[in-house]
Amino acid sequence: MISNNTKNKINLGDIQGLSALLKKQNINTVCVSARCPNKGECFKKGTATFLILGDVCSRNCRFCSVKNSAVLMPPDPDESRRLAVFARKLGLRHIVVTSVTRDDLTDGGAGHFAATITAMRELNPTAVMEVLTPDFRFNRNALDMVLASRPEVFNHNVETVPRLYDTVRPQADYRRSLQVLAYIKEKNKDIVTKSGLMLGLGEERSEVEQVLKDLRAAGCDVVVLGQYFQPTRENIPVSRYLAVAEFKEYEGLARNLGFLSVAAGPYVRSSYLAGEIYQRLRKDYTDFRK
Repeated sequence: MISNNTKNKINLGDIQGLSALLKKQNINTVCVSARCPNKGECFKKGTATFLILGDVCSRNCRFCSVKNSAVLMPPDPDESRRLAVFARKLGLRHIVVTSVTRDDLTDGGAGHFAATITAMRELNPTAVMEVLTPDFRFNRNALDMVLASRPEVFNHNVETVPRLYDTVRPQADYRRSLQVLAYIKEKNKDIVTKSGLMLGLGEERSEVEQVLKDLRAAGCDVVVLGQYFQPTRENIPVSRYLAVAEFKEYEGLARNLGFLSVAAGPYVRSSYLAGEIYQRLRKDYTDFRK
């Protein structure tokens, strides 16, 4: 996520302003590539989420509108520097970096993640760094690369319940995603681990409850739950729309299971209000890392 400092001289108070600036700097965002329903709200606030390693994915998840292909461009070696410079110019306080999945790369793009975070650290030493990564096929060396760059928050989404994986994200694996989160917490107990689910894809309540239990067992600290919206006609259709009261019930359940922070609602997404969630967590749970 990029967040505009109010002292910054650049006015990002409208969608067109931020869109033009990002395009001029040749910077991809998940907001645009994934057709996020919050794009208008976030762009008006001067926030977005960096998307690295290009805007074409090696996987073809049916819920996602990001382009996919078997033939992908090599990583841009200058991308990390450009993003770090851009972040410094805007005085960013909380930065979320995500990526397309790059199964074509030996390390899944982990080295590029690490280079980006390192560059951010050098030019934005006081900013909170949050990463939202693919599963890297549970390549431990790849995960160690990302951890070595010292992000404060490590986010990896399970996205849906295991029964729907074959339909919704056939190239992913539910247990592998849990392994990723557990490994991160095992390697660094101080890091904030985070995950998210989309609801309305055909899951049952009992299945969501089990996923929440599985996430807590894997050491996940923060969970976000949002409504799935069909981004294009080619994507999987919505099974049903949940009432706000249902999100509140899931939020209560997650809190009772011991999650340190929970965000649940129709428009909640992994990086939506990420900075606010992190700051609230620090305020409410000042000793959660002890």
